[in-house]
Amino acid sequence: MKKFRKVLDGLTTSSPGGTMGSPSSGSAAGTPTAAPTPKEIDIQETLVSENFQMCKTVRHGFPCQPTALAFDPVQKILAIGSRTGGVRILGRPGVDCYCQHESGSAVLQLQFLINEGALVTACADDTLHLWNLRQRRPAVLHSLKFNRERITFCHLPFQSKWLYVGTERGNTHIVNIESFILSGYVIMWNKAIELSTKTHPGPVVHLSDCPKDEGKLLIGFESGMIVQWDLRGKKADFRICYDEAIHSAGWHHEGKQFMCSHSDGSLSMWNLRNTTKPFQVTFPHGKIQKDGRKESCKPILKVEYKTSRSSEPFVIFSGGLSYDKAGRRPTLTIMHGKAITVLEMDYPIVEFMALCETPYNNEVQEPYAVVVLLEKDLIVVDLTQSNYPVFENPYPMDIHESPVTCTAYFADCPPDIIPILYSIGAKHKKTGYSQKEWPIAGGTWTLGSNTYPEIIITGHADGSIKFWDASAITLQMLYKLKTSKAFEKPKPVEGRAADLVEEDPFAVQMVSWCPQSRIFCVVGISAHIILYRFSKYDANTQITSLEVRLQCESEDVISPSDNENNPCFSESGSHSPQTHHHHPASPGSRTPEGNKDTIPCLKVKERMVRVPPGYQAELVIQLLWVDGEPPQQITSLDINSAYGLLAFGNCNGLAVVDYLQKTILLCMSTLDLYGAADPYQRLTRSPRRNRQSTSGLTELSDNQQSIDMERSKSPTSVKGPGRKLSLPTDLKTDLESRENSFSRSRSSSVSSIDRDTKEAITTLQFGESYGRKNDALPNPCLWVGTSLGVVLVIPMSIPTDHEERMEEPVTMGPSGTVLMLKGSVLRFGFLDCMGSLIQSPYEVWRDLNGPEDPDRVRKRKLVHFSPSSSQDSCGEGHLAVVCSERQAKVILMPSQSVLFVHNITESSFVLRADVVSVSNSVCLACFCANGHIMTLSLPSLRPLMDVNYLPLTDMRIARTFCFTNGGQALYLSSPTEIQRITYSQEMCDNLQEMLGELFTPIETPEAQNRGFLKGFFGGNSHNFDREELFGEAAAGKASRSLAQHIPGQAGMEGMKVAASGVVGDLARARIALDERGQRLGELEDRTALMMSSAEVFSKHAHELMLKCKDKKWYQF
Repeated sequence: MKKFRKVLDGLTTSSPGGTMGSPSSGSAAGTPTAAPTPKEIDIQETLVSENFQMCKTVRHGFPCQPTALAFDPVQKILAIGSRTGGVRILGRPGVDCYCQHESGSAVLQLQFLINEGALVTACADDTLHLWNLRQRRPAVLHSLKFNRERITFCHLPFQSKWLYVGTERGNTHIVNIESFILSGYVIMWNKAIELSTKTHPGPVVHLSDCPKDEGKLLIGFESGMIVQWDLRGKKADFRICYDEAIHSAGWHHEGKQFMCSHSDGSLSMWNLRNTTKPFQVTFPHGKIQKDGRKESCKPILKVEYKTSRSSEPFVIFSGGLSYDKAGRRPTLTIMHGKAITVLEMDYPIVEFMALCETPYNNEVQEPYAVVVLLEKDLIVVDLTQSNYPVFENPYPMDIHESPVTCTAYFADCPPDIIPILYSIGAKHKKTGYSQKEWPIAGGTWTLGSNTYPEIIITGHADGSIKFWDASAITLQMLYKLKTSKAFEKPKPVEGRAADLVEEDPFAVQMVSWCPQSRIFCVVGISAHIILYRFSKYDANTQITSLEVRLQCESEDVISPSDNENNPCFSESGSHSPQTHHHHPASPGSRTPEGNKDTIPCLKVKERMVRVPPGYQAELVIQLLWVDGEPPQQITSLDINSAYGLLAFGNCNGLAVVDYLQKTILLCMSTLDLYGAADPYQRLTRSPRRNRQSTSGLTELSDNQQSIDMERSKSPTSVKGPGRKLSLPTDLKTDLESRENSFSRSRSSSVSSIDRDTKEAITTLQFGESYGRKNDALPNPCLWVGTSLGVVLVIPMSIPTDHEERMEEPVTMGPSGTVLMLKGSVLRFGFLDCMGSLIQSPYEVWRDLNGPEDPDRVRKRKLVHFSPSSSQDSCGEGHLAVVCSERQAKVILMPSQSVLFVHNITESSFVLRADVVSVSNSVCLACFCANGHIMTLSLPSLRPLMDVNYLPLTDMRIARTFCFTNGGQALYLSSPTEIQRITYSQEMCDNLQEMLGELFTPIETPEAQNRGFLKGFFGGNSHNFDREELFGEAAAGKASRSLAQHIPGQAGMEGMKVAASGVVGDLARARIALDERGQRLGELEDRTALMMSSAEVFSKHAHELMLKCKDKKWYQF
């Protein structure tokens, strides 16, 4: 009670003078409303527009919705295509490149030009693209759009410049890779099949050249027909009509036999000597039933037939399991001699590919690994060991192991933090991997010259936290933390409560991390906060639990009886420091079918637990159920290790916790923070129960009014009692529904608010500041921003002596409103009078679990950055930067004079804002809901950059976008991938040297000497001249209407992000010239066609004239 009285004393003795700044202060945008001395605002700003440029840097994670796979056996690089038109090219760690087709069409197939530094992609819009990989950022050189036929399969023989393209109509076309134009040589489906065949053979599903003779092309049709086409003779050598549909085929390296996989789960082997029937048909997973019939099996979607010198051939295939084994996971089967190994996968198999020592298909293949592309993972199996272990994947392919729910990005971290986290995390790594080196080792990558420690933190739906080393545009997992271990396993709930309980009760909403003190805070979806301390030693610990009743009383004033029966801010329930572990159950506390009251959502472990080295839970804070309704989600959090305080808020109010003494210092509704100085007139409301809008992060709108007091549209609004966590994977993407959801009427009056509207605490910031206008020296303060655009400052009195700090209470008292802005307050930042960023004070990390050492410092060592320490030349005070959804203001403290105002947006609203350091200076960076990224100078708030970067079509981006120092930012571009970007011109300039080289000059391995007899009797494939067959001289030109050649726009990439002005005009002029050139080219083509027609006509007329020259009139 003594501590409680002291807190009350701090509240009641706070001076009413200066408790409220004028709501109209700073209403004239861009004009100062006070008259500070010139010395105070005379800051030399160094940032200009030329310091900024938007650019994507690198993409991390597993390619979302993969569709295709390719491997260059000489360069040893891997390519993965996706359904959204993306292509990821991977080499050794550090070599990771992302390309995107402009059309966004799904990638059907990938073909490397082996050891040529080029890649062919076939897309679902029936377009072929040729990518140049000899530059760090690949670009399209040529495109070929098929107009009348759909592409189904492509095949490019090694060291050939002619690409075979199979289509849905059953035809096979041939494309010159160098010029990217069609050859006149076409294998028509009706020529390939027998004349007696009455049905269409279906689309082409396989193309491959015979290893023994490159002049023979094996064509597989979906219906089960197989044709070997003699390219020289332009006829079929043999035709096979099989009963079952074909999915794939593979040759033996000698070219005398091949294997096919079928839709009935069978594998058929064919010998070229006798193609009337297969010499072997096997059902690898089909057992003979009691009645003598074979089990029906699923289709074998792909088979690869690879030979080895030292052992039996490898037959590797996917699928083929029997139908009766329901629920079995997808499998990859490896048949090696008589041994059959079935590898079960966690996800469906999209594609697989055996990696072989030689690129030549007529040599012994010697497979050493199999790359398996799954729907949500990439694994590589070691074939050189009998137990087939997998290789340890060096790429961060498991970001999505559990859906990502929040992100945090820290640049320029203390240099010692990454090695420590890595050493702790390495102890928990999985074992059993192959001992061999990762086989995808192509490309080159070197550590850049200007790198600094960077850490990315991801929070997940299962309550796990992952720390990633993001230095030098790479990503490597350092350490994983499971927050669910602090709680007992939740019991299943039935009845109405099941609708109110979260599906993922441990899901992470936000994190707060102090790298210097290594204090880490996690906010969960179940209205809980966990505070962690870092230790290099394991320990026996008991987690302290605090329970907070944070309920807004202002909505329950319907009748005196209601108010008496449900006191919200009674002495025992709100302001008193509650150090107990459990609230006693009230008479209405419930069974699963009754009503919950004064109990938390989760139960903290009460017993002593052994915790491993790393982050160890010290304190859990939970909000309580009230009147059978779950607590509202926490919307803001800040922690300060120097003060030993933690503050958090939601739509009901604010709470401050002393985590050193494990006590609650403050627990107040937002309305009570104002005291008598409420800037709004709150209207009485219609009597109804305590329910609020359930619109949350899934709903965002751009059609807000200028002053909007109902914050349900903003990302800071909170869901109602029946809320479920909206994970990024489940978020709405329909912009129309978001716009229509906010069509209800709103009040545009600043002075009147419906009592239905809850004023949420949207941002918090501890720091050294001035709580009142008449303060002479800075002291610890808590800055509070609300969803109604109000900024309050709460000064605090914190004992400075170490022993007193652990025993004496911290006192704090709200001092009233400082200023108001349009929209929810998003971010605070503090500058000294020289324009430099003032960092928050922190405690130097010390390991509390270390061995007893007399030399070890036991007292807390604090580092302060006082605003007045470097301001002898410009007087006392500092600048406060406040950014809301619509506005940014810079105010001078302690006078609270508004120096600069900038209206950021009228038609949209800001989702993320931060004060960041760029090019040895600071600026305000903002990301708007309409996709614009802006930077404003500080303190004058001059617009420096405004780029329409990313139209917001997925709310995942809104929840995960975050800025950091050094001009960098990131967001979750898909459920499985993190996209990092930069808005710094300096980093854009240095990006080329930071990226890896995809192509390295390597001499193509020589073909093996086949010997005289093999070459003589086995046929000589090297005499086959494709140019002689497919060139224009022999085959003529293809029909122009069949496919359209599109020149690549390599080098045009930078034009998309070019800013307005001369650069933008030049880019537009260049594009216009290209379009004009293309039209001129089309005109030239039409002119050439007309000339050709005229020549043909002239030739026919001349022939007719010669024919009729010597004839008499009666001979006609």
